[in-house]
Amino acid sequence: MTKEKTQKRYREIIDNFLMINLFVVIFFAMFFIFAVIMQENGVFIFLHLFQKFWNPLIVPLITILIVSSLVNGINSWWRRKWLAQEEDI
Repeated sequence: MTKEKTQKRYREIIDNFLMINLFVVIFFAMFFIFAVIMQENGVFIFLHLFQKFWNPLIVPLITILIVSSLVNGINSWWRRKWLAQEEDI
């Protein structure tokens, strides 16, 4: 495999991982809303379950999502700045 194909494969793997991460975060957000509604109705088990998953699972998932968004934004900004400098030359 060439270097370009290898880089493309790594990008696909990272993109797939981040897409799955996004959907898992969305799922947990909907589960949290459901747990809060159920707590208002007197069923506390769902909120306790959410609290058990909060530190070991949900916080790292949200952190990965935020960091990847920041890296993507910085990378996009850097590329636009770099292309603008190349056009000036």
